[in-house]
Amino acid sequence: MSIVVTTPTGNIGSRIVRVLLQAGVRPTLIARNPSKLSAEVQALSEVRQGDQTDVASIVEATKGASTLFWLNSPSHGSNDPIGDYRKLAENAATAIRENGIARVVFLSSVGAELRHGAGVVDGLGQSEEILNETDASIVHLRPGFFFENYLGQLDPLRNGILPVPVLAETIFPQVATRDIGDIAAARLLDPTWTGRQTQGIHGPKDLSFGEAARVLSEATGRKIEFVSVPDNAFLSALIGAGLTEGYAEGLLQLYVALRGDFKPENVRTEVTTTPTTLGAWAYEHLRPLL
Repeated sequence: MSIVVTTPTGNIGSRIVRVLLQAGVRPTLIARNPSKLSAEVQALSEVRQGDQTDVASIVEATKGASTLFWLNSPSHGSNDPIGDYRKLAENAATAIRENGIARVVFLSSVGAELRHGAGVVDGLGQSEEILNETDASIVHLRPGFFFENYLGQLDPLRNGILPVPVLAETIFPQVATRDIGDIAAARLLDPTWTGRQTQGIHGPKDLSFGEAARVLSEATGRKIEFVSVPDNAFLSALIGAGLTEGYAEGLLQLYVALRGDFKPENVRTEVTTTPTTLGAWAYEHLRPLL
C-alpha cells in the first residue's frame, strides 16, 4: 500500500503524516516547498516536489500510489476560488486516471452537498463531482467549521466580540483540524473500503455561534460576546484582512446559506462525532494568543 499525501505541512496534512508515521507507514509526501518539512519527517517519508496547479508535476509525484489524500489548497489571493478548486480537482482526476490510483480520500466540506448557493464550498461540491468521474473508490470527507478559523479573528476577539453574519442561534458543525486529520488517516490506512462515500466530521456536539462565544469566554478568561454583523461590514473586514473581493464574497455566501434551514446531509452519529471540544482547543491554542 503506497499512500500519497498532499499539503503535508498544513494543519490537516501534518496531522495525517504524524499518524501514518506512528502506524509504521512510510508515506509519500507531495510538497511545493519540501524544505518546510522537518528533517525527521523527510527521513521517514518519500518526499516529492509537486505543485497542485501543475498537472504534470502532480502526475509525476503520484506515480506508484495506491491511495491518495487530496486537499484543494485554498487560493486566498484569487478572485475565482470556485474555478481554482475545480481546476485543482481536474488535475487530481488526471493523476488518478493516468496512475490508476485505487482509493482517494478527498477533503470536502459540509455544504458541498448543496452544489450551488454555498459560496466557496460550491467549488468543493464541483470537485466531488469531478473526482467521481474517475474509476477510483472515493470518500469525500465533509467537516464543519474549523476551530482554527477563530485564529483569523484575533483582533475582534481581543476586543471582546465574535462577529459573524448569522444569528446567534445558527447551528453549524464545528471541529478541530486535528480530528479531521485523524479520520483522514484512518481512511487512508484501511485498504478494504470501496465505492463512493461521504463522511461528515461534526465535532463533539452541535454548536451555535452564540454558544461558541460563551465557550470561548470561559476557555480564554475574556468576556466575548457574539455580534451578528451586516453583510457589508463582514465583507469589508475580510477584504481589509487581505482577502480578494472574489474570495471574500465566496465566504460571505457560505454564511448566507447557513441562514436558511440547512441541515448537513451526513447526520450526527458515532461515525461523524469527534472528541476535541471547542473549550479544550481554545484553552490550548487561543488563550495564549489573547
